Amino acid sequence: MRPLKFGAGQPHRRLEDPPLITGQGRFVADCVPEASLRAAVLRSPHAHAKFRIVSTQAAKALPGVKLILTAADVTHCNHLACRAAAFLKPVDEKSCFVPPYEVLCTDEVRHVGDAIAFVVADSISAARNALEAIEVEWEPLPAVSGTASAAKPGAPQVWPGRENNKAYIADVGDKEAAQQAFDAAARIVKIEIVNQRLVTNFMETRGVVVSYGDDGRYTMTVSSQGANMIHASVCGIMKLDKSRLRVLTHDVGGGFGTKAPAYREYVLAALAAEKLRATVAWIADRSEHFIGDNQGRDHVTIAEMAIDRNAKFLAMRLHCTANMGAYYSEVAPYIPYLGASMMTGVYDIPVVYGRVHSVWTHTVPVDAYRGAGRPEAAYLIERLVDAVALDTGIAPEEVRRRNFIRKEAMPYKTATARVYDSGDFDQHLTRALEAAGHAGFAARHAKSKRNGKLRGIGMASYIEACGQTAPETSTVRIETNGMATVLIGTQTNGQGHATTFRQLVHDELGLPLEEIDVITGDTDLIPRGGGRVGSRWLPTGGSAVQKASVTLAGKLKALAARELDADESEIEIADGLVRVRGTNRALSFAELAAKPGVSADQLTGVEKNFMPPAPTYPNGTHICEVEIDPETGHVDFTNYTVVDDFGVTLNPLLLEGQVHGGIGQGIGQAIMEDTVYDENGQLISASLMDYALPRAADVPNYAFETKNVRCATNPLGVKGAGEAGAIGSCPAIMNAVVDALHRGYGITHIDMPASPQRIWQAIQAARR
Repeated sequence: MRPLKFGAGQPHRRLEDPPLITGQGRFVADCVPEASLRAAVLRSPHAHAKFRIVSTQAAKALPGVKLILTAADVTHCNHLACRAAAFLKPVDEKSCFVPPYEVLCTDEVRHVGDAIAFVVADSISAARNALEAIEVEWEPLPAVSGTASAAKPGAPQVWPGRENNKAYIADVGDKEAAQQAFDAAARIVKIEIVNQRLVTNFMETRGVVVSYGDDGRYTMTVSSQGANMIHASVCGIMKLDKSRLRVLTHDVGGGFGTKAPAYREYVLAALAAEKLRATVAWIADRSEHFIGDNQGRDHVTIAEMAIDRNAKFLAMRLHCTANMGAYYSEVAPYIPYLGASMMTGVYDIPVVYGRVHSVWTHTVPVDAYRGAGRPEAAYLIERLVDAVALDTGIAPEEVRRRNFIRKEAMPYKTATARVYDSGDFDQHLTRALEAAGHAGFAARHAKSKRNGKLRGIGMASYIEACGQTAPETSTVRIETNGMATVLIGTQTNGQGHATTFRQLVHDELGLPLEEIDVITGDTDLIPRGGGRVGSRWLPTGGSAVQKASVTLAGKLKALAARELDADESEIEIADGLVRVRGTNRALSFAELAAKPGVSADQLTGVEKNFMPPAPTYPNGTHICEVEIDPETGHVDFTNYTVVDDFGVTLNPLLLEGQVHGGIGQGIGQAIMEDTVYDENGQLISASLMDYALPRAADVPNYAFETKNVRCATNPLGVKGAGEAGAIGSCPAIMNAVVDALHRGYGITHIDMPASPQRIWQAIQAARR
């Protein structure tokens, strides 16, 4: 790749920002026409209940109310789909049981927030008044909310015939071989951890605006992570021919996995728009977000490591109980299984066995949340490695070095059949220790101790699998004015796609970035696309753009050779011109496009359905240093260092921003965030008054750098980076917290969130 001023590898600032910071963004709530009708959802106040809608007459009679939809109005629709269930092979059933996920509940609700009616009115206040006027008879039933308690005999059942609330049980690895290795081990180290449930809390809540045209087509504007994904799901639920639905997504204020699936409201708004021949808008408020949007994580896991006398890992096994909530969302059941497939992390562990036991509870469904299974896996293995260090008295960094997969072993096939194409794990650990000032920690610890504080240092060397969720098609074309247009199905949720895609086109065509337009989020213009999930932006989407640009450059050279009467090998592209090398004979793109007989195809490069042959495996080391006030339990981040391997870096400025944001979310999970249900399934932490999120003051300055090893599975050599910060941060933070507590009070374990209250309670118990 030749070094260009604005090309790949350059830290170009995001071109998307000026309209966003001047109030010119187009988020879904900005796309509601003035005359639109507004919708609201009647949701269950009970975690589990039978119900009957006695009457909607009083509600319909209220001023401004236009329509009320109940289950009887959506019987022609399919249930919400679960795409991931087909990929699972339960150990004791032929296929994965998938319960019905109705567009509106018929006669039974299974979590607080379950939807039973949809009201459309002139205004949101009129719609909400109508919700209160709908007469409903409730028959509350026993509920279960706890992940561990759901599987106990006698627990209230979420779905009939599913004994002990079993969703599915699936295994990875070799049970017998693992048992033999454990029997021969010099020592076995065991931990039990909770990876608590999280609420996503993106800045922009979900929303949808739907109009219905005289041509029988729906136009749906939605805050999503992929217009094409929403299009496919909604067409499936509504049994629509694909030509009858256009989905648009403009600016999106965060997604993190939660905005990837299609939700009930999208279908309901479309049905209402058709019935009323009007534009219908539904925009969630923050309270609805807490009880109506998919949540994340929620695993309880027991893990063991068998080691020899030198702390070399011989085998690992785990038992993960994963809470699915009341229904399967689109990819939910695959997430804990995906996590189990990454259980070995960056370590040479020859034998593993893992069992995933998923359960139903009367809670909001879970689904992908930034990392989707890989954060859970990294947290588990890195907490277990530190437990080995504590148990053996060997330094955590030394335990890691003794067990790392060596760079000479690449490509390396793990015991769960993952194939790591590249990586040098010792390299980034060594550099991170140096950059973090690890050698001077003892002096800093002594100073903190003199000041009555606890100080700890923790590390995590993570790896994840990403970038290969779906194929991508990209089109790059030259317009008559000489500018370039990129059409692609992977779209931004704030990451800076348009800037980086422009840089890739610039590398091949030499156009200034301002003369390259990027179009995403329109299923009429872009009929295929995999959206923004699984860190596929550059490994899949970027590769498709680059390959389409190369194709286009070849076509332009062929055209120019004909027009300039030169051999194609003599033609070069630079600065938006096609010219004969070493001469002043040149044509601009606009001049070339205007030549007689030049077709649109000759000005277009297309890469169809590009799919990397394997995932990318980004990896790195996080080192966190904390100081804890034992009288309050408050955690202060005194140092945070990251050294990552992301393969080739295309825009270091945007890359660092992705890592910073991910670490912020990791800090939230590690010490603040907790989704709390009571024993009756009521969500106690149902607002931002009760659910703690990190603010700017809670997030430290980070030291970030890369030690990259080129990826071998995509033409750009990149490794996905969007989720990595959230994957490496939680174990590093919690290892630091435990290190501080162990040095001060001999405490060897604390679960997330390590809130001030929880830390203070642990210290008081240790003092007693």
